[in-house]
Amino acid sequence: MSKLKRETKETQIVADVRIGSGKAKVEVDDRFLAHMVETLARYSGVDIELSATGDLRHHLIEDVAIVLGTALADEVPAEATRFGWAQVPMDEALAEAAIDVGGRPYYVGKLPSKLYAHFLHSFATNLGATLHVRVLRGTDKHHKIEAAIKATGLALRQAIRAGDAVFSTKGSVLTERLD
Repeated sequence: MSKLKRETKETQIVADVRIGSGKAKVEVDDRFLAHMVETLARYSGVDIELSATGDLRHHLIEDVAIVLGTALADEVPAEATRFGWAQVPMDEALAEAAIDVGGRPYYVGKLPSKLYAHFLHSFATNLGATLHVRVLRGTDKHHKIEAAIKATGLALRQAIRAGDAVFSTKGSVLTERLD
């Protein structure tokens, strides 16, 4: 379990994140953000308890993603499967995501909302993951964003599953935080 608290002049966030069954308890004023965090939890199999407030929608969405990525980075097992890929249809929308949780942060993706592209970028960077997201088709903005979050969640579920060995030619990479 990774419990984080992040406070700035702009946002106040407390999150408890652990690999589990996909349960979510989300308290934020932005209903769509709450829906996307709940969706990410459900599809990834990550349990998320989150309480967040912020001055602007942009700050809230960005900082929630930073906290979720940072907290989940502490939960990824050393023997994680590491890679995941998923394609998700949602009505007329179709999105796919590919992820590598091997410690190389990078994001490539375009969504119909700069805020949610930024959410995924901030999440991937703080998770230490490479994340590629493509919306292949769709007309409804909500459906395209949600399909992308669902695809990211399903790909993440595969990638964080415990394997039987460190899946890297480098072997285990030790990064240690020093006081």
